[in-house]
Formats: sequence, C-alpha cells, structure tokens
Amino acid sequence: MELTRTNRDHSGVHNLAFQNDSDGVDVTILKGHGDNSQRIKNSQNKKAVLTNQGDEYINIESDVHENKRASIDDEQPRLKGPLEKKYDKVCEFCKKHKTRIRYVICGILITAYLAVVTAACSLNFQRALPLFVITILAIFFICWDFLIAKYEDRISAFFSPGERYLKKQWFWLKWVLCAVLIISLICWLIFDTTKQGSHQLISFGGLVMYVLLMLIFSKYPTRIAWRPVFSGIGMQFILGLLILRTKVGFDVFNWLGIQIQTFLEYSDAGAKFVFGDQYMDHLFAFKVLPIVVFFSTVMSMLYHVGFMQWLVGKVGWVMHIFMGTTPVESLVAAGNIFVGQTESPLLVRPYLPYITKSELHAVMTAGFSTIAGSVLGAYISFGVSSSHLLTASVMSAPASLAASKLFWPETEKPLVTLRSGLQMAKSESKNLLEAASQGASTSIRLVANIAVNLISFLALLSFLDSALSWVGNLFDYPQLNFENICAYVFMPFSFMMGVDWEDSFIVGGLLGYKTFFNEFLAYERLSKLIHNREKGGSMYINGVKQYMTVRSEVIATYALCGFANFGSLGLVIGGLTSIAPSKKKEIADGAFRAMIAGTAACFMTACVAGMLTVPGLEVPCHILLENASNFTDFHVNSTELVKCCQHLFTSANHSEEIFPGGNYSLSSWKMCCQILGQPPFHCT
Repeated sequence: MELTRTNRDHSGVHNLAFQNDSDGVDVTILKGHGDNSQRIKNSQNKKAVLTNQGDEYINIESDVHENKRASIDDEQPRLKGPLEKKYDKVCEFCKKHKTRIRYVICGILITAYLAVVTAACSLNFQRALPLFVITILAIFFICWDFLIAKYEDRISAFFSPGERYLKKQWFWLKWVLCAVLIISLICWLIFDTTKQGSHQLISFGGLVMYVLLMLIFSKYPTRIAWRPVFSGIGMQFILGLLILRTKVGFDVFNWLGIQIQTFLEYSDAGAKFVFGDQYMDHLFAFKVLPIVVFFSTVMSMLYHVGFMQWLVGKVGWVMHIFMGTTPVESLVAAGNIFVGQTESPLLVRPYLPYITKSELHAVMTAGFSTIAGSVLGAYISFGVSSSHLLTASVMSAPASLAASKLFWPETEKPLVTLRSGLQMAKSESKNLLEAASQGASTSIRLVANIAVNLISFLALLSFLDSALSWVGNLFDYPQLNFENICAYVFMPFSFMMGVDWEDSFIVGGLLGYKTFFNEFLAYERLSKLIHNREKGGSMYINGVKQYMTVRSEVIATYALCGFANFGSLGLVIGGLTSIAPSKKKEIADGAFRAMIAGTAACFMTACVAGMLTVPGLEVPCHILLENASNFTDFHVNSTELVKCCQHLFTSANHSEEIFPGGNYSLSSWKMCCQILGQPPFHCT
C-alpha cells in the first residue's frame, strides 16, 4: 500500500487515497466514486459529530439542540405561588443577615451551656469541678485567640520596648540567669537528697552522662546552640516537678489517666458485639487491639473538627518561644505527643522540601522519642500507669528537640521562620461521620502491623532463646538467652537512670526488647512484672527476682515510652520519603542518628523522672519483712523496715492475740524484735 495525496482544484476536494499496486486498480477509475462518497461523508459529519468513549457513542449536536430547547423552556416566565414567594423572602433575609443570625444562635447555645454549668455547680460543686475547670480553660483560650487575632499588632507594640531592652542587656543577663539556675539546682539537690535519699543523685548523674555522650558524638560539637538544649531539659524538669511533686499537678494527671481508662473501656461494647461474650478469653486480639481502632477513630474526629490542630499549634508555639526552635520542628514535636511518627510530619507537609538537615533530623528524632496516642491506650490496657504514660508523652517532646539540637546542631539558615505564615494541613473528610469512618479504616493497617509484628517477633525471640540456650549448654550455662545478653548490655544505662541495682538487670532486658524488637513487647513484659508485684508473693524464686520496686517500674515506664527501635527505622525512612521525595538522601543519612538521639531523649526523660519520683511504700509490709528475713542478700532501705515493724507492733498492741492475724511469720517477728531493740511486748 502506498499513501499518496491528491491535488486540490475547483472541481472538488480530493482527500487521502490508497493505491494498491498488487491489485492493479487504477486510481482514475475510482476517482468519481471517491468524490461522491467523500461529499456524502462530509455532509453527514456537518450534521452530527460522533465521539467514542469506550463502547458508547454520544451525539453532541443533538444534545446541544436539546439543551437549547430546555433553556428556552426555562426562560419562559412562570408564576410563583405565595408559599414560594415567602420562602424566597426568608432565604434572602437569611443571606442578608447571616452573620447576625449566627451570633444569635451561638449566644443562645453559650447561654444555655453556662446555665447548665451554673446549675451543676450549685447542686454539687465537688462533683462538677472538672466541668467547671474545662469551662474556665475554654473561655480563657477563646478570649486569648480573639485578642491575638484582633489586636496582635497593638500587643506586639506594647511589649516591644521590653523586648528591645532584653536584647540590649541579654549578654550579661544570660550569665546571671544561668548562675541563678545552677545555684538553685544545687541547693534543691542538697535538700532533696537529705530528705529523700541518694537515689536522686544517681539519676542526676545519669542525665549529665547522657548529655556528655551526645556532646562527644555530636555531628558538629563546636557549633552547638545551647539554648534549645538547656531550655528543653529545663522544660522537662519543670513539667516533671509540677506533675510528680505537686499535689495539684499529680491529681490533675491522675484524674486524666482515670478518665482515659474509663473512656477506653467503651471499646469493649464493640468488641463484645463482634467477638461475643467470651472475647476476654483472647485478651490481646479482642481486648487490646479494638482499643487501637477506637482511639484512632476518636483522633480522626478531633482532627476533623480542628481541635487537634489547635492544640498542637498551642504546644508548638510554647516550645518555639521558650526553646528558640524553628516553627516546623516545634509543631512536629508537639504533634508527636498525640499522633504517630509518620502522621505528625503531615501537619507541615508543604514545608518539608524546604527544611534544613538539622530540622529534618529534629523531625525524625521527635518521632522516635514519643509514642502515638492510639497505642497509648493499648499500653494502659496492659496495666501500665496511665498518669505516668501521659507524663512521659508530654515530657519527651521538649527532650526530643534538646537531644536533636545537641546531636545534630543547626549549621544552615532555616528558610521557614515565620510562625504566622505556617499553615497546618486540614482534614480531607467532608463531615464528622466520614472522619470517623476514615479513622477506623486507617487503623486497620496499624492493627495488622501490630499483630503481625508481635507474631513474628515472638516467634523469632523463641528461636533465638532456644539457639542461645543450646550454645550456652555447651559451656554449662543453659540459661543463656536474648534477654540476658540485652540485660548485660543495657544494665549500666538503666542503673544511671536511677533504677535500683537489683532491678537494673531486669530493666536492661526490657530496654533490649524495646530497641531490637519494639516497645509493645517491652511493655507487655513490664505489665507482667507489675501484676506479679500487685499479687504479692515471694520476691525471689530460685534466685530469680519476680518483680521490681515501684520506683524501678516508674523509671522503666518513662525509658520505654518511645518508638526508637530498628523496626521503626524502616517505617520512618519509607514514610518521610513518600512525603518529601526530594529529601530522600538526607532522610536515609540521618535516620540512624535520629534513632540514637530518640533513645537518648527517652533515657533523659527517665532520668528526670528518677530525680522527681517519690513513691510511697512499694510492697506490702508482710512481703517486705518475709523477703528481708529469708534472704541475707536482700537489699532494702532500713527506714522501710523500721516503718513496717512499727506498724506490726502497733497492730499487736491493739490485739488480744499473741500473734495478730495477718500474713506475718515468726521469722518476721524475730527480725522486727532485733531491729527495734527487743521491745518488751511479744518478744520473749
């Protein structure tokens, strides 16, 4: 076949013609017939144009005529009824006074709410105290946002003279401030050590040790900006002091923990309906994992209404002002308190391609040093203290920025510096129900990830323990396993956090599980130790300690509260690379350092908790006295033994029995008689 083009003349239009040499057909014979067929085709094409979409044909010209007829019909005048006229007038009035109507409705709702709060407080103020406090906080922040939005320039102008004065005098003021803080810290340590004992000094030494280690292995040791480091540790200490040492702060976080526990129990209704009344027989699969689904749904709804963005913005603003960190890393660190390490960077997704290497390192470190709110509920369901988990989540946010800026200092000029110009991403769901559905659907991947990781990691751990036991048996040490190896490696680190020496071996094993597997497995092991202590019983069985002191449990809770493990390393690299492909090389280069910095941040939080934790009597007196009397190598504070013995003899004085009822053995009585110097009553 040969393609030829015919010439154009006045007799007609000659289009493309095909000439088949093998058939021997002359083109001039078919010329007249070709012209006639072409004219017919052109006339048909002028009348209608057919477009092919898949297997369907649409007549565009006929559609145009139909649309014209429909528009002509619509343009014909139509008389409106009286009801329709009134409806149009109401719509026009609502559009004209839309703002005023909105204010009136909001005013009515606020008035009704305040009336309900007032009535509740008048009936029983103690019962309505949480509602009253929440109302006061809501009013304060609403007024704050209104004033900042409307009078921000005037407020800045009002405080500008003081800001200029501080900048002029900052050279000598910073040294005075540092000296005051150091002297105050030394005095506090002296008085607190005198009152509480020397455990706090070990935790303080551990905090100094971790700071020095990160300084030695820093990327640029000579270019460290110390303001974020010291202010981050200071914010940690202040938060811990308010929560762990003041009655108000402890009661507030304890109340929050109780409310969260109560709130999470509502997931049992869904689990019971889906899995039946015997769902508790499979505790982890049908009790713990549904909590992750429920919490993910609630977080998605809060994100849709804008509450999470507002809360993250407030926390990020505080860290940005006090620590001097950039807006991007401050917001991501604040977001990691509530969401996961791959979700929080989505808050500032448009700005990720423009951040520096140090900022990217801070973003990854913040993800490694905290946990997500969805898995927080699962850890609480294990039996781990909810108040300490909440405190650890809050304290680790400034610690992550301090560790990051110490391990990878800023050497470039940040491009994103305007806090007011930073816009957080909004929810893509159209309504609240869609947000709830999306949150539940999103949790499917998280739940499946948790389940398959635990199955694979526990199976792998069982294989490793069996293999190591076989190797150890060759050298007459069959008890060799993965936990023992990790315990020896991490034992110095756990002891420097303030863990009791007898418990540092156990905590070292938990840190190994968390680092090489995941924190889910470590918290599951910690929950077993907590349950063993609560049940009582002998502290040692065949020379193996069955549970730890409350102080060691608290420090371990803070040290494990982070995603810093090798499994999360690949998750962060893959997640951030998909969000910011242009930063792929920087993400891969800095991810391992960020994991180390995240681990150090968790250890620093545990050190601060060790400095401030003052638990009460950690084990029941009868168990404490029994263990102290049966084991010569059992180490315990003599003050605790004296208190227990005094309690024992006080109860004996009010009893007619020679040996009062209870769980106290004869050996416990004999030991107390020796400790208290042979009291005359019941010791002969």
